[in-house]
Amino acid sequence: MPTLKFCGECNNLLYPRSDNLNKVLLYQCRNCQYAENATSDPGWAPCVYKNDLLTVAREQAGQTQDLETDPTLQRSPIQCPQCFKNGAVFYQDQAKRHTTNMTLFYYCIHCKHLFRDEKAVAKSSY
Repeated sequence: MPTLKFCGECNNLLYPRSDNLNKVLLYQCRNCQYAENATSDPGWAPCVYKNDLLTVAREQAGQTQDLETDPTLQRSPIQCPQCFKNGAVFYQDQAKRHTTNMTLFYYCIHCKHLFRDEKAVAKSSY
């Protein structure tokens, strides 16, 4: 569990900063020049997390759980390509931000299959 660290000189909050020259992780005060090595705590293991949202190659749907019971989603009589029954809820998503158009994802209310309308995809590519 992460804990908050405070400056030993001015008691302000310390923020993580990387020292690329020495290749170490530091906690540094933004008010004064106080800095301490982040690995000085016993039992502390450094953990770095990078979430790069722009590396997604193509449109992918997010979490799709119990969408058929969501009253806020719009309904469509579109035919499911898996079970061939009519009826789906749909929502929009833009996976690659400004580089692509919005994509409609359909979720079959019968078999819970997630799909895109390929006719609409073909039209938007022209």
